[in-house]
Amino acid sequence: MTSPTHVAGERSQDTSGTQEDPNLHVYNTAEVAAHYASLDYLSPCEKTLFDAFLKEGDVILDLGVGGGRTTPYLSRLASRYVGMDYAPKMVAACQQKFPQLEFLVADATNLALLGDQTFDSVVMAYNGMDYLSPSESRQRCLAEIRRVLRKDGVLIFSSHNPRAVFSRPAWNRQKVEEVARQVAGQREWLLEPARLLLLWLRVAVAMAGSAIESALRFSRRVWHSAFWSGDGYMVDPAHGGLLTHYAVPERVIAELEQHGFRFLRFTGDDYPRRSRAFVTDWYYYVFQKTETAAS
Repeated sequence: MTSPTHVAGERSQDTSGTQEDPNLHVYNTAEVAAHYASLDYLSPCEKTLFDAFLKEGDVILDLGVGGGRTTPYLSRLASRYVGMDYAPKMVAACQQKFPQLEFLVADATNLALLGDQTFDSVVMAYNGMDYLSPSESRQRCLAEIRRVLRKDGVLIFSSHNPRAVFSRPAWNRQKVEEVARQVAGQREWLLEPARLLLLWLRVAVAMAGSAIESALRFSRRVWHSAFWSGDGYMVDPAHGGLLTHYAVPERVIAELEQHGFRFLRFTGDDYPRRSRAFVTDWYYYVFQKTETAAS
């Protein structure tokens, strides 16, 4: 299941001569790489789709691996696992965490290090494809993914929703319960009043935070053509600002079909909650390689 560690040479350009991605300087900072290396979870949406569409013994390419958040789950499932990222500091973090596994430094738009029809599955989690720009880079990435996938191979990736302008209020009920018990101590009669008061306060704070976040999102997105057309680039404020591609599901499906993929399923990142067109931040998609690509 494991392979020797391998790092390819760092590149500032791909072989077609295009300039490196403008987001690379952000992802290749020590601070951002450390942040992603600290993440060690799968979302319910990811686990559901991985369990449904990936098979034990698959040869899996984890493209845009970041700090290795998905590595433990996918590598245990795979007969061969390859993690790839264009940020050398991300790959270095993965090597340190998982020295027995195979990682490559390479750009998703040029997978020349990988042979044709090498992988059963390609996973590009955490919206990695959205940070490729300009749009021609996305097209090259999809063409390369299709090339390295075997017949009927599966692609799982996520992509931002440009119309997610409303933020759901959220709070941790378990934390409220813990604080209520600390406040009540041995006074059992005080537990229920403390629980109700703390819950009311937490809900009020969550509602206020949700209203502020929704107002900020609306003000940032409603003026962009991507919001109205359902497809385009906007700046994601994460990590100081990242040029990011956003697209609604029907546009994503149409794009992938043009590249020779058959749509299987999409699920909101807020699963198991019901997805909402103006609430769900991003969607996970599952596609299967078809025999021929559209012209």
